[in-house]
Amino acid sequence: MRVVLPAGTTETALIDGISAAGAAPELMEHTPSADVEIVEHGAPIMSPVTPVSPNGCPTPAAVTRAVREVVGFDVSVIDAGLTQSTAAPTVDLGGGPGNDVREAVAVPDADATFDRAFDYGASLPDDELLIGETVPGGTTTALGVLTALGEPAGVSSSLPENPIERKRRVVDEALTASDLEPGDCEGTPLAAIEAVGDPVQPTVAGIAAGALETGTAVTLAGGTQMLAVAAVLRHAGIDATLSVATTSFVADEQGDRLADACERFDCELTVTDPGFDERDHVAMDRYCAGEAKEGVGMGGALSLVPDGEMAAVRDRLETVCRRLGIEGDADSSAEDGVDTDGPTEGGRGP
Repeated sequence: MRVVLPAGTTETALIDGISAAGAAPELMEHTPSADVEIVEHGAPIMSPVTPVSPNGCPTPAAVTRAVREVVGFDVSVIDAGLTQSTAAPTVDLGGGPGNDVREAVAVPDADATFDRAFDYGASLPDDELLIGETVPGGTTTALGVLTALGEPAGVSSSLPENPIERKRRVVDEALTASDLEPGDCEGTPLAAIEAVGDPVQPTVAGIAAGALETGTAVTLAGGTQMLAVAAVLRHAGIDATLSVATTSFVADEQGDRLADACERFDCELTVTDPGFDERDHVAMDRYCAGEAKEGVGMGGALSLVPDGEMAAVRDRLETVCRRLGIEGDADSSAEDGVDTDGPTEGGRGP
């Protein structure tokens, strides 16, 4: 099993109220670079920030890393528009960062990125691929692509309260800037990404399409952002078997909408509950409170955990959290080093 992890940025994440609460704009562009370092090395190496919320919720990269230390899997990191360097080894497919979706063109090289990613996916020798993502602001761009395709699916959030109306207003402005109406890109998904998407989307879609072409089993590891990718693949006429693996946190927030969307896009759905409610630890407590929910391949990684091994993953997550400076139970986070009132060092887009 290989986990492929495209990482990129979009200026959409800098829109006021779109990014994770408290995340400073000058730090957020480091988040994907730090995420992939955590998955590869267990902690940030070159990145000057550790993506941890003011309440002590670590990036989902910490969970993916914990699973990797228990289960073991290969990782390939794809530079899908990073703006900051990373110590994680990367495959550069030549794409650049994304523009603000409220500009006329959000991803100028969407077609070329998809083609290069397709060739990369087709070249991989693995029988199974699990494809994740890290891109702050990615659920807003996902909503943009779904709307441009005429799909009714909603999107999740890394915040306990999903600012969905704010996202819809941004998407409305984005469509207007691109002279589009909802549904105008039906059957032309790369045009949707070019207009209102982000650079991680054509990278994930291209890798998935190339791998599926060669008979590789593909699982999209994530929540509603990966539903947008599934929609892109279906609108591109790709009808191969496709799976989506996400967390119980996304499923609880989305309710029947998640299963309905997977049925519409003909995707098998796997939902994994990591049992974080069984521990009194600030990180797991914040996930149970609705923070973060998904990202950096978290749901897909959790789906790889064998029966009876989830307790070991929770143990390992506590170890990873200590490396990230998060210690203590949910009631003593402040005295154990988590600043519950101070600024967020890094953040994922909602």
